Amino acid sequence: MSTIYIDQTSGVDASGNGTVDQPYQSLAFALFSTPPTEAETTQYQIRKDADAAYDVPTQSATKKAKKDAQGLEKKRLKAQAEERELKEKAEKRERRLQESKKIVLTEDSSLPKPVKSKIVKLESLCGQRARVSGWVHRRRDQQEITFIVLRDGTGYLQAVLTGDANKTYDAVTLQLEASVELTGTLKAVPEGQRAPGGHELVVDYWRVLGAAPGAEEAFTNRLNEQSDPSILADLRHLVLRGETASSVLRLRAALLSAFRQSYADNDLLEVTPPCLVQTQVEGGATLFKFDYYGQPAFLTQSSQLYLETCLPSLGDVFCVQESFRAENSHTRRHLSEYTHLEAELAFITFDDLMTHIEAIICETVDKLLVNPATAALIKTLNPHFKAPSRPFMRMSYASAIAWLNEHKIQRPAEDADGNVITKKDEETGKDEPVMVDHEIGDDIAEAAERQMTDIIAAPIFLYGFPAELKAFYMQKMPKQEGEQGPVYTESCDLLMPGVGEIVGGSMRIADMEELLAAYKREGIDPAPYYWFTDQRKYGTCQHGGYGLGVERFLAWLANRFTVRECSLYPRWPGRATP
Repeated sequence: MSTIYIDQTSGVDASGNGTVDQPYQSLAFALFSTPPTEAETTQYQIRKDADAAYDVPTQSATKKAKKDAQGLEKKRLKAQAEERELKEKAEKRERRLQESKKIVLTEDSSLPKPVKSKIVKLESLCGQRARVSGWVHRRRDQQEITFIVLRDGTGYLQAVLTGDANKTYDAVTLQLEASVELTGTLKAVPEGQRAPGGHELVVDYWRVLGAAPGAEEAFTNRLNEQSDPSILADLRHLVLRGETASSVLRLRAALLSAFRQSYADNDLLEVTPPCLVQTQVEGGATLFKFDYYGQPAFLTQSSQLYLETCLPSLGDVFCVQESFRAENSHTRRHLSEYTHLEAELAFITFDDLMTHIEAIICETVDKLLVNPATAALIKTLNPHFKAPSRPFMRMSYASAIAWLNEHKIQRPAEDADGNVITKKDEETGKDEPVMVDHEIGDDIAEAAERQMTDIIAAPIFLYGFPAELKAFYMQKMPKQEGEQGPVYTESCDLLMPGVGEIVGGSMRIADMEELLAAYKREGIDPAPYYWFTDQRKYGTCQHGGYGLGVERFLAWLANRFTVRECSLYPRWPGRATP
């Protein structure tokens, strides 16, 4: 009679063998490991730890262990069955692979000549033979049929592979994101079934144009919904192939087209200012500086100054241009490079300016919603989107400060150097910022702006900011006789729910002497700005303009969490690839 030992503390089930030197840990595993033929001639000795003596297990312990051993046996049998099934599948796949190499697919020359088409143009070809190229977006195997969803950038097409078309080596090894050419008859999908466009391509001939890898390098192994944000950023070139990312970029293209049409409807002409400049617009601290053939130069912060020079010759103008801000900000609404839609208008008042901004935005949104294709994109990305109602709310800066205090929305206190003042929290022991009410002169922070817009839940024009918070070129509001307090400017920010500021605008200083004084006050050398100053010398006029962040506007329209989703290849501090 053999003896098996179990030590519940130091024993090991997996690598043990039941001897005194290598005992099992559990009685259940000891019973499970004993061959049925030896069960009657085997005795078991068990102990709790090395300090206790081995003894025969109790009857209740043996009963429980037998039940657990049965469970282990079921698991073993299941694992064997799964292994056998996997082996059979592998053998079947190998046989299919070998058989597939014998099948050579050729195009039947007796069939009608196919019409080469993009997916978006297929509808008129229903019932005819068509040839379409694209990338394998999805694949589904069903017995002897393979369904492929093809993507070509203009749309999606369901294709069906049957017969020899589904038995070739290329069919057996086809991976997602391979590029293929499919030829077949376009047919309406059977009643009760659905497919993009309501039709499918029944393939009679096809070929792989560019294979895609499987296994570890397979597309879905490199990229999926659970991927870390840093991986998504590194693989942005692959993220773009997804339905959501491509829909956002498609909507972006439609948005820019709609803006251009709205500007044309309002008699604004598009111009293209330079990106390489030697002047600042929004302050030197956020300039990207570089050497330009031995001279200091910068990437543009704004095209505003150049737009102003166009007014006397071209009338009201706009541009769609990249702007750059060397601002070490990692918030969800900041980019180091962004698309800046800017406009400048002559012979207007401050009220005209805000009315114009409101009109351009509403007209553009209306154009997008009346177009079935773009309306469908907005519905998919932002199902609850509603066009903003006019007129937009207008709230002065001073009123906004009062509103924030009335609604108990505070800001972190700062010392004279602008550092946040903190104190230790008695409960957590962590340093927390000291929160205080807003005051006239505060630069209303992003968080406070967002809270305000989310509560009001409508577009808001904040206007009349103090001069010390705004750029040198902004027109000041005239003071009433005897009026005290700060000097305010004819400036405005348009805030949208969920995003915050999407537009910043102002009237510009029209008087040359006032502009020269502004240069001096800001410590700016007027010499490089001679061409800008000349606008006041040769026939000045009341004029104003604004800049709209396209990525922020798109984030609002498409309900994106961050503007990084709204740029083709977003750039932020530390990120300049791919």
